[in-house]
Amino acid sequence: MYARMLSATVIGVEGRLIEVEVDISSGLPQTAIVGLPDPAVRESVERVRAAIQNGGMKFPLDRITVNLAPADMRKEGSAFDLAIAAGILGASGQLAADELRDCLLIGELSLSGEIKPVPGVLPMVERARKEGLRRAVVPHACVAEASLIDGIDIVGVSSLREWIRGETDGGESVAGAGAGPGTSGGKRRSSGKRGRGGLGDASGGTLGSELDLADVVGQHHGKRALVIAAAGMHNLLFIGPPGTGKTMLCRRLPTLLPPLDGEEALTVTKIYSVSGKLKGERQGLIRERPFRAPHHTVSAAGLIGGGSVPKPGEATLAHHGVLFLDEMPEFPRAALEALRQPLEDRHITIGRAKGVVSFPASFMLAGSMNPCP
Repeated sequence: MYARMLSATVIGVEGRLIEVEVDISSGLPQTAIVGLPDPAVRESVERVRAAIQNGGMKFPLDRITVNLAPADMRKEGSAFDLAIAAGILGASGQLAADELRDCLLIGELSLSGEIKPVPGVLPMVERARKEGLRRAVVPHACVAEASLIDGIDIVGVSSLREWIRGETDGGESVAGAGAGPGTSGGKRRSSGKRGRGGLGDASGGTLGSELDLADVVGQHHGKRALVIAAAGMHNLLFIGPPGTGKTMLCRRLPTLLPPLDGEEALTVTKIYSVSGKLKGERQGLIRERPFRAPHHTVSAAGLIGGGSVPKPGEATLAHHGVLFLDEMPEFPRAALEALRQPLEDRHITIGRAKGVVSFPASFMLAGSMNPCP
């Protein structure tokens, strides 16, 4: 018995489709995941087993092999849980697998069967649309984020039981025998015009403040320096004694910059989605210019990105915005030297044993420092 589902992962800040193949054969009860999975993916076996059983379905007591293709690319994270569960149910005849042939499945499963949000949903759904998929099933908490991409139907689900058994309103059931017509497996939201073609309807930001340069009294030379720097996206360094307003002025620099246009807003929102920072009340595209002000103890990896599997750093999070280094001489020399390439090339390339990843890093560098004694 064989079933094939589609899920996705993130490489850098771009999505990549992953085929989840499930084969069930006679033999000793055993579940094996192949295709270079990381520990989080291997542990999904226990999460999927508990979720299926607690959802009122049967976990097959046979030999189960799960293949994540392409097999030569490392897979990480818990976003494959939903696709693995659907593949097992489809291969065992408890799910109409053919109805999910052109559907993207993303979500982490809890032991109770609840479907939890995962980072990187936006670039995953964007890749699915580019590959011609017609539907994406995502955690209910990620529906607003996924709906920013037009041309693909979004189905938000909150639990495996509701999705399979069709216990909520809207959408279509994918359950096998026993599911009546008109039942639902989740809450469907068509993206309509909220994607690339309707960016003006969504709003969001990374500053979350009401800073305004008009609040600053005096500081005419400093204000003029800010205006000139903002007009040409020039880098800026304030030098002066403590308490003269250097940090205050720099924090108001993004208010002089124009709002992000459609392409820029989508790129910045994808970066924050991959970093897991699209949470809480953030429902739409980030429209304000990012402003990042890392502490002077930040490492080179924290500034430009890094890790065994490279993740975006502060320079990438400041893409199309401002990277502010307060008390610049206090930053480690290695961290400052690491900014040389992104300042010249406007992108960062990080090579590791597991692969090479490129991150966008077109930012405006602003700094402040005290004069030498």
